[in-house]
Amino acid sequence: MLQSQLFTETTKETPRDEKSLNAKLLIRAGFVHKEMAGVYSYLPLGLRVLRKIQNIIREEMESMGGQEILMTVFQPRDLWLKTDRWSKGIGKDMFKCKLNRSEVGLGPTHEEIVTRILKSYIRSWRDLPKFVFQIQTKFRKELRAKSGLLRGREFDMKDLYSFHESEKDFERYYEIIIKSYHKILERCDLRAILTEASGKGFTASTPHEFQVIAPAGEDTIFYCPGGDFSQNKEVAKLKAGDKCPICKRILIENKSIEVGNIFPLGTKYSKDLGAYFTDKDGKKKPIVMGCYGLGPSRIMGAVVEIHHDSKGILWPKEIAPFQVHLIQLQKNPKVKKKSKNLYNALLKTGTTVLFDDRDDKSPGEKFADADLIGIPWRMVISERTLEKDSVELKRRDREKTELVKIRELLSFLEKYVQ
Repeated sequence: MLQSQLFTETTKETPRDEKSLNAKLLIRAGFVHKEMAGVYSYLPLGLRVLRKIQNIIREEMESMGGQEILMTVFQPRDLWLKTDRWSKGIGKDMFKCKLNRSEVGLGPTHEEIVTRILKSYIRSWRDLPKFVFQIQTKFRKELRAKSGLLRGREFDMKDLYSFHESEKDFERYYEIIIKSYHKILERCDLRAILTEASGKGFTASTPHEFQVIAPAGEDTIFYCPGGDFSQNKEVAKLKAGDKCPICKRILIENKSIEVGNIFPLGTKYSKDLGAYFTDKDGKKKPIVMGCYGLGPSRIMGAVVEIHHDSKGILWPKEIAPFQVHLIQLQKNPKVKKKSKNLYNALLKTGTTVLFDDRDDKSPGEKFADADLIGIPWRMVISERTLEKDSVELKRRDREKTELVKIRELLSFLEKYVQ
């Protein structure tokens, strides 16, 4: 992508109405545009990051047998009345409106809809288990929408639903999901702690959250440094200073960001909505269900909260908008020609490049923009580098620069960048 053609631009001014660091940096760097509290539009750079996170999630969900669907945003009132959630729990946070003579909601979650869909296709034990997921926009009447992408009124969510013939089979899959979520988050360079949490209107059973330690976190967890135990303060029976019930180490208290959650739904929704199957003995039984949420937009915000410095964002390799930020210095024809040729050569290798070909910006402005945007590698071409038939390379998270011969550049990229 040519930076001269990018319709967005960076800004030095910090948004006055934003308190969260992730929103400040994402707005200043031109990744998102704030429309109102808790509502953001994704601009070209931001959408590239969001789609990369979505694709990592999609890869992992499909590897575990998940079939992707896309459900309607509209939630029929009568369906939510059957589960007694229209005016309770998460139903209180639903945006509701009139559609002709009927009242509908905009989906904050999709247990009711997915149960009604799947019960049309599950009749016997031979049809189980089944796993379906979607990546979709959710809507909630969030009262505290002051944390940028971490807590929005409109947000991106992956929700996976599993359908089983027994609790034993559900528990097996639950453990698979835990491993998969850790893998997804590690690919986004987030280290999450599996934490016992509140059912939050989804289930009466004990669910788990994936919490990432961060000063900006709105949750508080008590956890063992060895990874054997963690509880959200909302449900905690122990506190900081107490001994871990498993390894006896002292528990620590910290602020954290919830980036995912998993819920044992049991048979509540299948019983309420008539989702039954016939077992091997010919008996009619309710389907056992699980629900697994992971927020791509919240992951994006959490990454910025954790991976940044005083100059801007430091994107992890797998979700960065581009692999290389190519910067052309000086306006002389030789530098411009070499820069354009190198840009085209990089694209042919499959390397993704943001090419700063702007003639109206000084070197200092270009370097400042590169630091703010946070692409992992900066590549500079100038009269000085061309005198040595080289380019200057610098990792965003390091101060050191190095000259690499242009003839050796492709092998360097294969080893360190791609």
